[in-house]
Amino acid sequence: MNSIAASVVVPIRNEEKYIATCLKSLLQQSVPCDSYEIIVVDGRSSDRSKEIVEEIRRDFPNVYCLDNPAAIAPAAMNIGICNARGKIIIRADGHNFYPHTYIENCIKYLDQTGADNVGGPWLTVPVDTTFGARLVAAILSNPFGVGGSRFRTSQADGFVETVPFGAFRRELFDRIGMYNEKLVRNQDNELNARILEAGGKIYQTSALQTEYHPVATFTALLTQIFKTSQWHVFSIRENKHSMGFRHLAPAAFVLILLALVLFALMGSSWMGHLPLIALISFLTVYLLAGFWIGAGHRRDWGWGIVSIMPFATICFHLAYGLGTLVGLRYLFKAPPSSPIRSGQPVNKAS
Repeated sequence: MNSIAASVVVPIRNEEKYIATCLKSLLQQSVPCDSYEIIVVDGRSSDRSKEIVEEIRRDFPNVYCLDNPAAIAPAAMNIGICNARGKIIIRADGHNFYPHTYIENCIKYLDQTGADNVGGPWLTVPVDTTFGARLVAAILSNPFGVGGSRFRTSQADGFVETVPFGAFRRELFDRIGMYNEKLVRNQDNELNARILEAGGKIYQTSALQTEYHPVATFTALLTQIFKTSQWHVFSIRENKHSMGFRHLAPAAFVLILLALVLFALMGSSWMGHLPLIALISFLTVYLLAGFWIGAGHRRDWGWGIVSIMPFATICFHLAYGLGTLVGLRYLFKAPPSSPIRSGQPVNKAS
């Protein structure tokens, strides 16, 4: 039997819609099945996620299922890493679909580039054909929506500041430490920041592109981003290099917009209509920019998405920015470490 070259760790919590597709893609790899293992770490799912994994496990001896009583992703990763037998650790996501050569290319690019973490861009795919699902995918895959997030907007190969998830040599965790279990969100950003601080390198290649399936509705996206962005301030408190300018830009946008609205409402004898003109100009430039960028993707999205894109994106940025500002309350205290996604209650006694 071949030695285990790679261990794929898959944290899950209530992923019954996607986990079978994810695991099937990981089981249909170009490398021999006895050269890698798949460690699914279940965070107390309340749906059929664990049952589905166990059903697949019966036919594939290289699939394992472990319990994660803390029910959050960084704890799941640490459990998976501690139980892994592979020389390479690959973080996977239950929402993703992986190409046939994914594990092979993880090993290849770690070796060729000398990087400490290699990963690929996301191809954001709507979960269904509804207008809302397509709108969500459009927002999350264009620079007007997500800024300079290269793994969402660029297929270019090269060294970067972060990649989603990624593949690592196991000894990396001996050097820089494990995943930060204080961070329910942003744990990948913080880990990548520590890699760079230690003099390491992170490499993105289109050979590792995966399909990512986001939430199905626009309201679900706004709820998700509002909750996620509340972790930004605490993440910076944990590691000041974990968040970049693009993560804080929506908060600045909200503050500027709020200031313009207040000045326009208050007015003044010496300023006249200048605050109102500034507010209208600011919003006009924003909406025109959104329409212009959206028009460049009209063949992919259709004119219906393009026409609503500027207005949907402003709601997205407002939710993102407001969440970041609400997260200021975590400057002096830690956020609750309970999982964001619903499921069974966390077992504090475990």
